[in-house]
Amino acid sequence: MDLQHIRSAVLLSKKLNFTKTAEALHIVQPALSRKIKQLEEAINTPLFKRNKRNVELTNAGNYFIPEMEKLLLQYEFIIKRTNQIHKGEVGELKIGFTHSVMQSILPEILISIRENLPGMKTILKELNNRDQYVRLQSGELDIGFATNPLVPVGLKSKVLHIDNYAVLVPKGFDMIRLQKEGFSTFAKEPFIFPSKTDGPNYVNIIESICTNAGFIPNVVHETDSVSTSIRLIEAGMGVSLEPISSLRGLNLPIDFFELKNTPQKAQLTMIWNPKLEVEHPKLFTLLHNTKELL
Repeated sequence: MDLQHIRSAVLLSKKLNFTKTAEALHIVQPALSRKIKQLEEAINTPLFKRNKRNVELTNAGNYFIPEMEKLLLQYEFIIKRTNQIHKGEVGELKIGFTHSVMQSILPEILISIRENLPGMKTILKELNNRDQYVRLQSGELDIGFATNPLVPVGLKSKVLHIDNYAVLVPKGFDMIRLQKEGFSTFAKEPFIFPSKTDGPNYVNIIESICTNAGFIPNVVHETDSVSTSIRLIEAGMGVSLEPISSLRGLNLPIDFFELKNTPQKAQLTMIWNPKLEVEHPKLFTLLHNTKELL
C-alpha cells in the first residue's frame, strides 16, 4: 500500500465510477481496479461494493476514506512545511531590541517579515546592548537591534539608521538659555544615564557630548529603561540624553531639544549570528532588501 493507492481510493469514493476515476488519474481502468484490489488486500478489508452498474462504499470504506483524507492532508502539510523550513520561509525568529529601535525602524521590518514570510513567528525581547551580545553568542537570539553597539568578534552588524540625540528636560526648562549657551548650560545639572556595564560604547558616546561641551556629566541615576528615565526627569531629578527616535509617538510629560548640530549620532544597528544566513536565507535576502537597510 502506498500513497498513490490511497489517493486513487479517495478519488474513486468521490466519483463512484471506475471509468471516470481512471480518466482523472490518467491511467487505464484495469490499472485502477488493481490498485483498489491491492489496497483492500493490504488492509484485509473491502472498501467498495461494486457491480456492473454501481460503485459504493462499504461501511468500513465510509470510515477508512475520510480518515485517510485527513492523513493525506497532514502528509501534504508536513511536506510543505519541511520545504519551507529548508528554504527559510518558516520557523521562529528571536529578536532583541532597544527602546529607540522599536520606536523607529523595527515595526516596519516586522511588517515586511509578516507580509513576505507569513509562516515566520517572531519572538521579541527588549534588552540592553550587553544582554543582546551574550544571547546572540549563545544562540538565544537570532538578531539584535541595538544603539551604538560594540559588536563582539564572531557576530556581524549593519547600521540601519542614524539618528540625532536629544536632551530630555523637565517641563518649564529655559530652552532659550540652551539655545544661547549651547550644551554647556547643563554643566551643573544632574544626569540620568544608562549603566556603562550594559552598553559601554553607547554611554561613552553620550558622555562625549558633555565633555565636548567642556564638562564631565554629574550622573546621579542609572537606568536602562527610557520610561523610568522620563519619570525621573518629570519629577525634576535630572536630565538625560536619548536618540530622537526614542521619543517618537510618545505623549511626553517632559520637554526635549534635538541636538541637530552635535557630531555624536545614534547608530541604530542590526547585529546577527552568521549562522542565520544559512538557516534563514530568504529572511536574510528580505532584510537586505528592506528600504530601512539602505
